[in-house]
Amino acid sequence: MLSLKIPVIILSSLVTLTRSQSSTCRTSCGDIPIQYPFGIDDGCGSPYYRHILLCSDSSKLQLRTPSGTYPVRNLSYADPHIVVTDPFMWTCQDGERFRATRPFSLDTSTHLKLSTQNEYIFLNCSEDNVIIQPKPMFCEHFPEHCDSSCDSASYLCRHLPQCSFALTHTSCCSYYPKATESLRLMLKYCSSYASVYWKNVGAPQPYDQVPEYGIRVDFDIPVTTRCLQCQDTLKGGGTCGFDTDTQSFMCLCNEGNSTTHCKDYKIAQHNKKVQVVAGTVTGVSAAGAIGVGAGIWYLKKLRATAPVTCGVQTNENRLF
Repeated sequence: MLSLKIPVIILSSLVTLTRSQSSTCRTSCGDIPIQYPFGIDDGCGSPYYRHILLCSDSSKLQLRTPSGTYPVRNLSYADPHIVVTDPFMWTCQDGERFRATRPFSLDTSTHLKLSTQNEYIFLNCSEDNVIIQPKPMFCEHFPEHCDSSCDSASYLCRHLPQCSFALTHTSCCSYYPKATESLRLMLKYCSSYASVYWKNVGAPQPYDQVPEYGIRVDFDIPVTTRCLQCQDTLKGGGTCGFDTDTQSFMCLCNEGNSTTHCKDYKIAQHNKKVQVVAGTVTGVSAAGAIGVGAGIWYLKKLRATAPVTCGVQTNENRLF
């Protein structure tokens, strides 16, 4: 009787997983909503952002990059961007004491990019290796028209955000690196850095933006016809996801997965077939169970005589 129940349990589990896969797509991490194109469960969202976001056991959302894992402070879908905090960058609490730091970087194979609304403050730089000089005021608004020197007369150096003091014994300059390598080189000759982004607070200009510490990362939202059909409430209101093996599009529905939308008749047909298989196994006789056992014995015998192949390590479990 034991051999009779085991296949029933296995098939029943498979049916349950097929029907409830969409329920595994969590829609929030803490108080931060998780929507397409992101997902914190594998197979949810767009494959372009697979393994990018992580929800910790304490429900804290984090962004994974080649340089580390960073706490997410804010995630906006209307103005697509993520704001993260770099624990290694300078803060007002550090004063003129500098901790060891490392440059923030992004994976160039993803649809993430550093926002042009970021500005970087570099502290205690070597004047022998870094060109530090004041720039005209218009350079703060049109940096592409100015040289690549580090601006010692920048607004941020004169008004350090959220700081009640001014740096008196430490040099400060503002610079926007055009690449991660530039940021890495700057930190080679500077003691520390801080990233500041200009947050839109909705006030009338010119007071519509205020500086806040953090790194703004912009992202794209891939829009496809299949995803729009999947999300359409008239067609079942599914969740856009992907096959974790092939990374091809999947619409995750309460009744199962579909390559189109949740009201596709193929889902019902597929589930019906699975139920029939499960019912057939339930009604199997003792003689049938013996036949299954004999089949398994025969397969094991064939496997024992099959040539042995060495396992090949792949990069599928690598994040970057």
